[in-house]
Amino acid sequence: MNTKQRLALSFAAFAAFALLGAAGAAHAETYEGVQSIASQASRADVRTEAVAAARNANPYADGANAGPAPVIASSASRAAARAEAVAAAHSDNPYAEGASSGVVSATAGTVDRATVRAAARAAARGDALPL
Repeated sequence: MNTKQRLALSFAAFAAFALLGAAGAAHAETYEGVQSIASQASRADVRTEAVAAARNANPYADGANAGPAPVIASSASRAAARAEAVAAAHSDNPYAEGASSGVVSATAGTVDRATVRAAARAAARGDALPL
């Protein structure tokens, strides 16, 4: 590409950009000046509402700004919770719960070792596995 072609390309790009800017300016809003405030509340009413809002909790607060967490009443007694904790601490696996509690027993497979090795070799070579 020579210099003339580069200049023509640059001029075309500049013209396209200028046309886009002109098209955007055609849709600009009009300035209507300073708007007058038409409030029906008196200064005292607004002040009362502001003081009430300042004393209320922030409904949009979260995390550290939310304040102290509400106290949740428990249905279990303190003695029952302690007994449950002691029983869990003395169990075989203190982290076990539900379906994961206990040890899964190993069962013998029904496929022999030679078949598994042949399937692994076939997969490594990219052959289709028999299904």
